[in-house]
Amino acid sequence: MLDCYWKQTFGMDCFTCGFQRSFSLLLKGELWESIQMFPATIPLLLTALLTLIHVFKRLKHGPNVIVGLFSLSAVLILVNYTVKHLILTH
Repeated sequence: MLDCYWKQTFGMDCFTCGFQRSFSLLLKGELWESIQMFPATIPLLLTALLTLIHVFKRLKHGPNVIVGLFSLSAVLILVNYTVKHLILTH
């Protein structure tokens, strides 16, 4: 796994800390563990995949779905970060 520059510099997790481990768990087929580690992994991967497909083959509702998936990812990242740092650490 790559070291987190943010964590090394500031001593605390970044907003996407856990993504690599979550992705690794997903590749091993451990879906629930992946979601628990970093809930935004699947929506982020779907966003990237759909964006790539949309670049080469314009999808009719592609932009709306991409924005929706990205928004879902952002909300999941913020909620995960908040729970991890404000609720679980106190």
